[in-house]
Amino acid sequence: MKKLLNGYFLVVVLLAGSCKVSKDIAVPDLHLPEAYRNAGTDTISIAKLPWKSFFSSPVLQELIDSAIIHNNDMQIAMQNLKAAGLLLNQSKLANLPTLSVGITASTARPSDNSLNGLSLNQFLAQKHIEDYTASAVMSWEADIWGKIRNSKVSALATYLQTTEARKTVQTQVIASISQGYYNLLTLDEQLKIARKNLALNDSTLRIIRLQFQAGQTTSLAEQQAEAQRLMAAQLVPQFEQEITIQENALSVMMGMYPGNIIGRVSLADIAVPSSLMAGVPSSLLSLRPDIRAAELDIDRANAAVGIAKAQMYPSLVITAEGGVNAIKASNWFNIPASIFGMAAAGLTQPVFQHKQLKTQLELAKIEREKSVIRFRQQVLVGVKEVSDALTRLDKLSEQQRLANQRARTMSAATGNATMLFKNGMASYLEVITAQSNVLQSELDLAAIKRAQLHAMIELYRSVGGGWH
Repeated sequence: MKKLLNGYFLVVVLLAGSCKVSKDIAVPDLHLPEAYRNAGTDTISIAKLPWKSFFSSPVLQELIDSAIIHNNDMQIAMQNLKAAGLLLNQSKLANLPTLSVGITASTARPSDNSLNGLSLNQFLAQKHIEDYTASAVMSWEADIWGKIRNSKVSALATYLQTTEARKTVQTQVIASISQGYYNLLTLDEQLKIARKNLALNDSTLRIIRLQFQAGQTTSLAEQQAEAQRLMAAQLVPQFEQEITIQENALSVMMGMYPGNIIGRVSLADIAVPSSLMAGVPSSLLSLRPDIRAAELDIDRANAAVGIAKAQMYPSLVITAEGGVNAIKASNWFNIPASIFGMAAAGLTQPVFQHKQLKTQLELAKIEREKSVIRFRQQVLVGVKEVSDALTRLDKLSEQQRLANQRARTMSAATGNATMLFKNGMASYLEVITAQSNVLQSELDLAAIKRAQLHAMIELYRSVGGGWH
């Protein structure tokens, strides 16, 4: 038996060092462009900025801090990471033998007329057969074809994927919180604009009513002015409703019941940086956690193919058992007379498994090809998202410049129309139209500011920022 085991160990040493049953697929060369569309080739990226440096507002920082700790998606991601860590630690022990210990005691009474019964009465003068055993069984599978090694690789890739998934969730949570906060500031500003415009409409309506009472205008003018005032008044509860809904959404994202978001600043206090550097597309491979996770999925798929391939080859299992055994309890631990031991080695080669092993291998290969496609697609989406954000920032800046000019023009026109109306040189329709135009231009200006802030956040997220 000793010679047999030595021969098996020699085979294991030779094969384990030379056998590799599958060839890994390398990460594909994606031929990434040198720069994003309509952008420069600056290698510096805002992705490397910690989120507390990118979002300088103390109120927003407090909201994000609370969300990172209490957000339910973040907590699930952390639990997934703990689970993956446990599986990784377990996989590191796969090369060690398994060991189990057991203690058994049994008794049996054979028939007096049976061979066992006659022998028992003749030699031991007993009617019962007793057996007492305490043993330890050890089993070890030689990793000839790399099945255990690939299992470790798979567990490591899964753990790292889970780590990147947690980072991805964090970047999404930060983006959602900051976008929600800026949306709240925009609604505050739009509510203030609506109330200011309502006061302006009230003033115009009073003037028209005085003129109507003096017989200087018709009831139609009063009715149209009243309709204009009601339209402005309708915006107030609409914005108040949206503010409450947005506050509720932010509260839930922070893992809290709906409530007020206090201490927020004015939209005018938030500045949009004039220049935001996105870096180069190749940096996404290391900075964006979702792309990194897709790349790790190729490693996991490679390992899965290796495991499926190894299942089709012989497996060598060595077992050993030893302990004490006696037919009398008094002799159970009589050492060394009660000691027993045995060792065995077995080589098992699957022959016919209803084509299950081959099918599993082919499925693993297909899944590996899909992982490469998913990685390629994730990179394409990443480059597109950055390009989209850069384009939005550029075009929104131009829109803001034009909207500013329009708002100033409309404001001046409203003042002129009111003055002319008071002096009888303009009709009430010109005043109402001017007031309607200035309301819409100011609301549009606030909406453009919100879109700029959202584009800024999207650029930061899409280049891989938010998890530092």
